[in-house]
Amino acid sequence: MSDQLKILLYLKNMISDVIYLNGIIASELIKITENLAALRHGEEFLNKSSCIPEHNELNEEIVEIIKRYNKNPDEIPRKETFENHVLKHLKETK
Repeated sequence: MSDQLKILLYLKNMISDVIYLNGIIASELIKITENLAALRHGEEFLNKSSCIPEHNELNEEIVEIIKRYNKNPDEIPRKETFENHVLKHLKETK
């Protein structure tokens, strides 16, 4: 394998890792925001707002982005773990 190809593969893997980590951060920040809103204003406030369905859509979008850029065999387990974790949160809010 040429040096240029090795560098490209390294960069691709690094970008995939960054996308994965950003997905985790984004989905957990959404959950933290929901929890803080519930603590501050009460569960009823949160349930009446349009935030929960919007957050669910955002989380589903995050999962799709993770799926798009984590396709290598060694990335599939982490993609599935992330998806299961986010889907668990989505079921909790429905």
